[in-house]
Amino acid sequence: MLAALSVRDIVLIEAATLEFAAGLNVLTGETGAGKSILLDALGLATGGRGGGRASVRPGSSQGSATALFEPPKKHPARALLADQSIPGEGEIVLRRTLAADGRTRAFVNDEPVGVGFLKDLGAALLEVHGQSDDRGLFDSATHRLLLDAFGGLEALAGEVAALFAAYDSARIAAEDLKRTRAQAAADADFIKQAVDELTALDAEAGEEETLASERALLMNAARIAEDISAASDLLSGERGAESALAGALKRLSRMSEQARKAAAAAETALEQAFTLTEEGRRELDALLSRLEVDAGALDRKEERLFAIRAAARKYAVKPDGLPIVLAGFREKLDALDLSGGKLKEAETAAAHARAQFLASAMRLTEARKAAAKNLEKAVAGELTPLKLGHARFRVAFVEGEPSAQGLERVAFEVATVEGAPFGPLTKIASGGELARFSLAIKVVLAQAAPPAALVFDEVDRGVGGAVADAVGLRLQKLAQTTQVLLVTHSPQVAARAERHFRISRKGSKTIVEQLDGDERLEEVARMLSGAEVTAEARAAAKRLIEEAKAAPKKSRKARV
Repeated sequence: MLAALSVRDIVLIEAATLEFAAGLNVLTGETGAGKSILLDALGLATGGRGGGRASVRPGSSQGSATALFEPPKKHPARALLADQSIPGEGEIVLRRTLAADGRTRAFVNDEPVGVGFLKDLGAALLEVHGQSDDRGLFDSATHRLLLDAFGGLEALAGEVAALFAAYDSARIAAEDLKRTRAQAAADADFIKQAVDELTALDAEAGEEETLASERALLMNAARIAEDISAASDLLSGERGAESALAGALKRLSRMSEQARKAAAAAETALEQAFTLTEEGRRELDALLSRLEVDAGALDRKEERLFAIRAAARKYAVKPDGLPIVLAGFREKLDALDLSGGKLKEAETAAAHARAQFLASAMRLTEARKAAAKNLEKAVAGELTPLKLGHARFRVAFVEGEPSAQGLERVAFEVATVEGAPFGPLTKIASGGELARFSLAIKVVLAQAAPPAALVFDEVDRGVGGAVADAVGLRLQKLAQTTQVLLVTHSPQVAARAERHFRISRKGSKTIVEQLDGDERLEEVARMLSGAEVTAEARAAAKRLIEEAKAAPKKSRKARV
């Protein structure tokens, strides 16, 4: 519920604080006293537009409006706060500051927030009904949810949403397979040709580098062979390194035992040098043999090298990447389902999921239509006492694309003149009619799902007598399930308030007073008689207040 509203330096209000009751709260006072300013300030605090009527008081640099709410523990507003990591276990305080130049800042529980988030949070906590409001009943996007709540269809609607999600997932999977198969079929010849070509080539990682090295070697085979032969001769000839080392070792072996011990380290080093020299000479001889074995080796290696490089260019990879390309083409070939078996399975699954969704969605449509008839009948019963007996209300169903919400869009429509076409609330109804239509619908909807705190701006405009009394009775009935705040000029409505505030002007300031007892009686009497309050007016006011107190008891007995 809305617990309190504090306003500072907004239009004519220097400072005002209103503490609200849980039931019906009314604001009364002479025209121009500032009642609507308070509602504008409340709208400002809950994310409405700055500027306009809600502007900074002349002479002040900044104004502010603060709304304090005390919602239940599981109220949706607390989930919104959790999503933004804003503490919100107890009270929720919405504050908006407005600078003289029109700039605004928004805060929730003293945490700075964007105005968009403030508006979303305000919409969850407060529902405003007035000519310029675009939330609650006046937002057609909420009508389906309101109808489902009225008909107790939330569980079925949730089932439909889940089945649609399953169908949508299966449909996307089938479409992906269809595209893949179509692409694969178009590429089938290319893929097969690529596999055959790369399989025949059978290139290995690192092969291109080895071939290039060997090719370079073979291209200079004659010169290289001459150099290798000369190097080998230097190692193995009569005066080569091998002979020199062998001679040195032979001389050392002839020395005395004591001398050999002294030269042991040198002898070991020479033995190792001889071994390495011998090994090096053998490697040179082997290389020389390879250069002389096959004169056609250069042609074969060049042909292989050029084939690998051509394939790499064709498939736009480096030569070492050809084995990976071959593996990829083989996978595509293995996955190529030209028979369409996997696609048929996916399409069957999607069709089955769609059938399940449509069956559930059609049940929901029929249930919504039944709930719509009950809602139309219930609202019609509320319109006549509110002097709207000539008006008609209907729940329109517009067939649309299947979605998580079902097979149709839902819209509340009215016709205020006999024979006139139906249309949206905000376009067809005007002034007091708009507020009374909202009241009639809300009274009915509140029986199934109590809404957020409700604010009505002059719901009783243009009516009096029995109609005003009917309006007051319905507001009082509505206030039994949800908090209601309204501006009223009707004594029949004001008499039924749980809490009564009088708004008045003193000089250039707006004064807010909470009325109790005799003060409240005097205000209701003033509303009945005008400027001069008579004894008859006071007696009538007392009777209205006493009747209003008895009304809830009668209502409770009727329900029992």
